[in-house]
Amino acid sequence: MNEQSVSTEVVPRRRSVLGYWPVVLGAAAATFQIVTGVATDAVAITVAVAASCYLAAAALGQRWIAWAGVLTGSVVVTVSEVAGVDWWLGLSVYAVALVVAGLLRRASIRPLTAQGVAMLGFAGLAVVAVLVSPRLGLAIAGVALASHAGWDYLHWRRNEVVPRSLAEFCIVLDVPFGVAAIVLAFTT
Repeated sequence: MNEQSVSTEVVPRRRSVLGYWPVVLGAAAATFQIVTGVATDAVAITVAVAASCYLAAAALGQRWIAWAGVLTGSVVVTVSEVAGVDWWLGLSVYAVALVVAGLLRRASIRPLTAQGVAMLGFAGLAVVAVLVSPRLGLAIAGVALASHAGWDYLHWRRNEVVPRSLAEFCIVLDVPFGVAAIVLAFTT
């Protein structure tokens, strides 16, 4: 495994306006999610897929895999639902497969363990959110998603596991979408 690929990334001191594309993309994604309706499933899926992106990068030892994980996690959710399987069950199988792949390829144990535990925590809250009452579930999913922004910030700050661009994108998506869910849960 290339340890450098998951642990460091050269960060330019200054960046051009175009360098803020992850912030713009995250804001657009959050706006789309909020405008089209803040539902428990959508918030829970967002936090579970986000956690799976980090796990994929740690398991496969490549930071860019986290971006591919956005698409892969979304495909897993879609295929699961088309097949009549709960999305969270499909993502659980996907997460286990990532951990097994990481162990087989002898991925660095520290990031793999940290991301595995994070997946359990964030996705576990997402599953609880869809299994309890809708209003409580929306609040739980919102708290989980907004909390994931802290995980994003930690990785952005440390510049590890995932590209900083993905962490930035996630922060800008997670905070407004998670807060919107919390506010909606307590005001409707």
